[in-house]
Amino acid sequence: MCGVLLLAWPVAAQAQGSPFGIFDMFKSNSPAQAGPPQPAAPGAVQPWTGEDGASGHPLMTAQAIREAAANFDNCVAGLWPDAARRGISQESFQRFTQGLTPDLRIMDLMDSQPEFTKALWDYLDILVNETRMAKGREVLAQYKTIFDAAEKTYGVDRYIIASIWGIESNYSTQMGDRNVLRSTATLACVGRRQGYFKDEFLVALEILHRGDLRPEQLRGSWAGAFGPTQFMPTAFKRFAVDGDGDGRRDVVDNPTDLIFSTANNLKKDGWQGGQSWGYEVVLPAGLNYLLADKAKSMTLAQWEALGLKRPNGQPFPRPNEKAYLLAPAGAGGPGFLMQQNFRVIMKYNPAEAYALAIGHFADRLRGGPPFVQPWPRQERVLSRAERLELQQLLVQRGFYKGTPDGQFGGMTREALRAYQASIGAPADGFASSEVLERLRGR
Repeated sequence: MCGVLLLAWPVAAQAQGSPFGIFDMFKSNSPAQAGPPQPAAPGAVQPWTGEDGASGHPLMTAQAIREAAANFDNCVAGLWPDAARRGISQESFQRFTQGLTPDLRIMDLMDSQPEFTKALWDYLDILVNETRMAKGREVLAQYKTIFDAAEKTYGVDRYIIASIWGIESNYSTQMGDRNVLRSTATLACVGRRQGYFKDEFLVALEILHRGDLRPEQLRGSWAGAFGPTQFMPTAFKRFAVDGDGDGRRDVVDNPTDLIFSTANNLKKDGWQGGQSWGYEVVLPAGLNYLLADKAKSMTLAQWEALGLKRPNGQPFPRPNEKAYLLAPAGAGGPGFLMQQNFRVIMKYNPAEAYALAIGHFADRLRGGPPFVQPWPRQERVLSRAERLELQQLLVQRGFYKGTPDGQFGGMTREALRAYQASIGAPADGFASSEVLERLRGR
């Protein structure tokens, strides 16, 4: 379970209720926003570069990483009291930690800052395609009885579960091949997120001690997400269920446990049965884009009164339900009215691009059409250097109060809106090359 940013907010990716699960083509610097690496060439093992991390964090300097790696055995051994308090036996602790070594290549992956990123429409093209949809339909038919039972038990749409399965691991074909215990131990003892990953490491030990999964099953992304729907260890502890009553919670190889556990996760995060995730809408001319804010929910009827219509002309089925407006491509692309279930998907992976892909893929599996309106494909995504420059120019003009880092989020979006409004342009917060040129004064 992971994360992304928005479109020109460049797309970066990640995994379930916790970090990391899609593909490394979309990278991020937050454990709530990173995807498992794509498979390397057969036999290829990439070593740590030996360089300082791009974040500039003091624990990510090459010297700090080497010092922490040298102390790795002591660090792991020092976690025994915490493990004992969790009911892990000394025999299990010694068995599962014996011979562990740090995987320092993870430091490069954790702190990577890609120069170029994907536009949202490219992201959707890659993740929602005919091949994946065909496999999704096969999975839905093959496990129909299990999906029936999960829907009855949890009230969660089967197509959303099948969509998560397909997008997180391409239906169990891209789950990552790193040793989860080694990865989480590395991150618990080396680098800038040790506090967070100590808990993940200890829970991974709990999973092995309890016998829910065998060590060879606990393989996944560099940040520790595993299984077809990419559970982090702590998410597994909170949400995994024994769907078939065999005494184990096997979310890796047992389809019943996998489907039930994913449904339980969504249900506990607030899934509303019988409600859509959202609707594509046509944005009217002259729209006040300050309304495109997840904190500004209105009923679908109220949005319709403001001129937002579904592109196919159909009415909203339940006009009194509330939604917020998302305009990921600004005034030049489609809009979306997002409901509670979209927020739930974002708890699974806190990224608008990811959640939009999940919702759209689910609709396609259900037999729905592609998005109707075109994306502004003529727009290019800014490079990291250009994103950094844009923030610096916004600072110079008094619109951006943060520290320029080339990473776009809510503060950058709000600063862009304020700048656009000051020049009489649609204040949609979209970071286009044209906006950058205007800021440059050209």
